[in-house]
Amino acid sequence: MRKATERFREKRREQRADNAPPVCTATYKVSRSDELLEFLLRKCNTSRNNVKSLLSRRQVLVNGGVVTQFDYPLAKDDEVKIAKNSVAGNDAKKRAARKKEVKPRLKILYEDGDFIAVDKPVGLLSVESDKDAECAYAYVAEYLAAQGARPFVLHRIDKETSGVLVFAKNPKIHSMLRLKWNDLVTLREYHAVVEGTFENKADTLVCYLKESANHLMYATSDPTGQKAVTKYQVERENGQYSLLKVEIETGRKNQIRVQMQKLGHPVVGDEKYGCSKNPLKRLGLHATRLSFIHPVTKEIVSLHAAPPCAFRDLFGG
Repeated sequence: MRKATERFREKRREQRADNAPPVCTATYKVSRSDELLEFLLRKCNTSRNNVKSLLSRRQVLVNGGVVTQFDYPLAKDDEVKIAKNSVAGNDAKKRAARKKEVKPRLKILYEDGDFIAVDKPVGLLSVESDKDAECAYAYVAEYLAAQGARPFVLHRIDKETSGVLVFAKNPKIHSMLRLKWNDLVTLREYHAVVEGTFENKADTLVCYLKESANHLMYATSDPTGQKAVTKYQVERENGQYSLLKVEIETGRKNQIRVQMQKLGHPVVGDEKYGCSKNPLKRLGLHATRLSFIHPVTKEIVSLHAAPPCAFRDLFGG
């Protein structure tokens, strides 16, 4: 009887521990829009690696939910806490943590009655696939539902690529643009971190792209393929890698990745197209600028999403 009572008490203690809130060693209030990593570097007075360790160990909470996304955008009045231990111990804690997991917050770059543009984080699909329903479209749809609107797809960027992504907000605008989007776009600018250094610090690449049976794009001189025109300019280099500003005149599937591979300078982190090095722990490609002619006002809409800090950090900041 005594042993049974002890077991019962032990079980109750475990249950109370599972339900207890995490013990936090620090709490910070956000005073302005910021990125989580940069915010913590200033507040914690520690190294970038230490902050990333806190994130990977699930010790950072924003408004009560665990966040592991280093470039998670913070808004004014958000509350950031540092937990003493990982907020994911036994199975009960993991279940609780999953319920409180914060969805990637999408930074809105532009919005009017016809369009919405967001800064898509790396690792998030533009639209859902057969295997993954989590995507930028779903988050934008959730946001627009409060306005009685829904998004319509105009273009996509790869899951592994971050940056500017635009949706139409009504069917009229979507139908006007669906077949004319590429004609109305006046600028597509990316930043890419690639292997090696360049003799030609600026150049224009022209080739044709085709898709293989295993869904890999490849460059060819065969004009029956899709013409791809890419301009690049070297901004930084360090002997091992180069940071490029890239402008594409044509928006083909995997265009920059394929043309950089053909040039012998694959995008870092791009195993699909021949790169074995990954100093950024992600694909080194970011959609920085997108400009297009507004079909109603006829004015140029210019959108900008700053490249991740890690891109420049690789070259000494």
